[in-house]
Amino acid sequence: MDSSSSSDDDLLILLHNMDKRAREERRRKYWVHPLNKKRGELGEFHILVQELKLYHGRFKTYFRMSVGQFEALLQELAPSLKKHRNNFREPIDPEQRLAVCLRFLSTGDSFTTIAASFRLGISTVAKIVRETCKAIWEELKETHMPCPTQALWKKTAQRFQEEWNFPNCIGALDGKHIVIQAPPNTGSQFFNYKGTFSVVLLALVDADYRFLAVDVGGFGSNSDGGIFANSNLGKGLQSGELDVPPPSLLPSASELGPVPYVVVADEAFPMKPYLLRPYPGRHLSEDKKVFNYRLSRARRIVENAFGILTQRWRVYCRRLQVCPEVADSIIKATCILNNYLHPAEGGQGHGVEQEEAVEESFLAPIQNLRGNRASAEALQVRDTLKKYFVSPAGALSWQNRHVQRGLAV
Repeated sequence: MDSSSSSDDDLLILLHNMDKRAREERRRKYWVHPLNKKRGELGEFHILVQELKLYHGRFKTYFRMSVGQFEALLQELAPSLKKHRNNFREPIDPEQRLAVCLRFLSTGDSFTTIAASFRLGISTVAKIVRETCKAIWEELKETHMPCPTQALWKKTAQRFQEEWNFPNCIGALDGKHIVIQAPPNTGSQFFNYKGTFSVVLLALVDADYRFLAVDVGGFGSNSDGGIFANSNLGKGLQSGELDVPPPSLLPSASELGPVPYVVVADEAFPMKPYLLRPYPGRHLSEDKKVFNYRLSRARRIVENAFGILTQRWRVYCRRLQVCPEVADSIIKATCILNNYLHPAEGGQGHGVEQEEAVEESFLAPIQNLRGNRASAEALQVRDTLKKYFVSPAGALSWQNRHVQRGLAV
């Protein structure tokens, strides 16, 4: 036998044995780390969280919800969060699982930091967050983000007319990039125009900052318009399968005829009979500028909703260091939680007098998007609403003042 081949075989055996010993050393030495065995005595859940229940203001700051809201949420989620006991360790109870998940969402702290505070394993915290976010979405979506009905669309349109003076509007639409850690082996799919890696939250919001529908998981490299076209919401509106009410007359303007119910959006989206964007161009007539102001005033609700989402759940202030699938679950959970918490907010969040609620983005020049040829029907819908907004029936006393102020800037 060749001595060189024999030495190669010996080397392979040696490397194999070294790898085997390394794997054995990495094996779990115990089911529960000695530090974590003191969870009941020193863990954050068993000490601080229980004390916070006596101080409701501090509790709400800590978890972004009141004690009553936490208890009600726990009652809904407990069956899906409960784990069976095994022979090696006690399961983490549903209340502590919910506390860990909400603490992660409200702070954005790393799994390592939360694991140290709650005396849990890092992988245990990661699993709790993943499973609890999924349970939040599955258990709450039917009651707090149901599939819209014709009655819901009409109620939404009524609220847009009452609060933001935009008739026949069934929602404000926009996309938000959620920054994530670059996923492996995905190339430039998640790389966006801002130079970061992201997934896109596409949201339709009502007049009171509730999420009516969300589409999560679009690649950061895709445009908002492209994501909308491929979403269930976009396909449903295009096909007419979402039970949107038939066209109706505008208030006190029967001479303009029936007008379709519409979604308002910015220039990133295409013009459709059911989807309106501002007039493009630099040198617009007075009535077109009034329309852009009125549309922008209604559309800014979705931007405000994103702001509320980010301020309440500080996890969005940091890069999500999870895989895209878990990021999707986190985003959906926070959106549904915003709807869950909304009634207790007492309508807070407007914070601006109606006559002074100005969106200045209508002043910026809006350029045409190549490859986006609006249909004649869509243009007619926009022109009809433009006429309404400058007519005695639909004009607002302050709209010209805001437009003129914009012209002077």
